[in-house]
Amino acid sequence: MSSLQRFNLPDVGEGLVEAEILTWSVRPGDTVEVNQIIVEIETAKAAVELPSPYAGVVKELHVKEGETVSVGTPIITVDTAGPGDAAPAMLVGYGPREGHSVRQRRRGGRAPGRPESSPGHARPSAKPPVRKLAKDLGVSLHSVAPSGPGGVITREDVHRAAAAVQPGPEPLAVSPAPAGGSGRRETRVPIKGVRRQTARAMTASAFTAPHVTEFVTVDITETMRLREVVSARREFRHLRLSPLLFVARALLLAVRRTPEANTAWDEAAREIVFKHYVNLGIAAATDRGLIVPNIKDADRMSLLELAEALTTLAETARSGKSIPHDMSDGTITITNIGTFGVDTGTPLLNPGEAAILAVGTIRRTPWVVGSGADERIEPRSTVQLALSFDHRLMDGQQGSQLLSDIAAILTTPGLAML
Repeated sequence: MSSLQRFNLPDVGEGLVEAEILTWSVRPGDTVEVNQIIVEIETAKAAVELPSPYAGVVKELHVKEGETVSVGTPIITVDTAGPGDAAPAMLVGYGPREGHSVRQRRRGGRAPGRPESSPGHARPSAKPPVRKLAKDLGVSLHSVAPSGPGGVITREDVHRAAAAVQPGPEPLAVSPAPAGGSGRRETRVPIKGVRRQTARAMTASAFTAPHVTEFVTVDITETMRLREVVSARREFRHLRLSPLLFVARALLLAVRRTPEANTAWDEAAREIVFKHYVNLGIAAATDRGLIVPNIKDADRMSLLELAEALTTLAETARSGKSIPHDMSDGTITITNIGTFGVDTGTPLLNPGEAAILAVGTIRRTPWVVGSGADERIEPRSTVQLALSFDHRLMDGQQGSQLLSDIAAILTTPGLAML
């Protein structure tokens, strides 16, 4: 049996068919161990680090950084003969086969089996969004001086390195190029990764599900007061409670009365699938584009558990470490466009879901309160909500009921006690 073992690009989950090679952690001649991280790839959903299924010496890298290849394509060959001889391990959950004794690579440390004295091969420590920024700016991370804790390269480090190479700002793309100069009037960026998947998904959603969008402006002054009370409680003090937490809670409560909002359309089986669980998607804008990770079984969580899950989801998405599992099997979504200072919009459905709620920015506005002789105008905290839904799964009455229930709970949080 040949000692040369080829490792093909695996399906890292959810039937993804291709991935881009972001960064190789090894070079030909390097010694690798089973489960040592050898490459970082970007799928249509997330950045993923792949471990080696073999121990031995790297003979060849078949794919260059920046190339996109299909699942099943050979990406690396490892020679398993010699002192590092070991039987190939099966990648089950990206871990070693039972019975193998291996070392895990320490995050931020050097790869096992790689000489420390080989700076040209050492992989700079940086988060995936920072790696993408460096790639976009044409900066080699090997030339960047890290300033982050533990020698981690930050976005600011990359920008400083880019400024050192290009001290002058580049002309805007719309500006005419100076006569005889090198200014560019256009810049072309390949459509791939998260951006391509988002385009495909949104196009399919727009032309498959008949969208209806309804709007309501809500006085959430009492919810904001409740937020202050909850934030002061001992068990919540380690968390930064966003108003999104309370909007999410209101949506989860409202779905109970309108279960049609938590369904899916199965065209092949000609069935409507009612989900008896809520995997709450939260649209997140990242350096890689828009992704929608979801909180599994969010409807079964306490307010504290939901707050912790939202915090973890946001931190993972920002760091570029959301995995395909995080973004699969969502049932209903919230998109918080208010973080951009936007009041409202008409959100497109996440494919396969029946409804999506857009939350606008919270503003202090004059509002009529009281009634009759007690009617007056007061400054109140208000927000606009926009609910888009699939008219095949929800009719106007059900969509209106869901949106009205969310608004009622946010206006009078005590309704959640009923």
